[in-house]
Amino acid sequence: MQATAFTFDPVSRAGSVLLDDGTPLEFDAAAFDAGRLLLLRPGQRVRIRTEGAGTARRVTFLTLQTFPDSGPDPA
Repeated sequence: MQATAFTFDPVSRAGSVLLDDGTPLEFDAAAFDAGRLLLLRPGQRVRIRTEGAGTARRVTFLTLQTFPDSGPDPA
């Protein structure tokens, strides 16, 4: 699934993305680290994986569109 980086805090390595329909989703340091990124700028297009549904939906993996993926996308 694709999204756009919305916020990012380099200290906590957490932030949020906007799905293409405008829905915001937060991500934590574990999701950021899974994508092996060093930095993320608002406005960058990213590829994400999520789990859960509704208000319990969360980002579990986040990387740039141009970076290789580390496995199948379950979403």
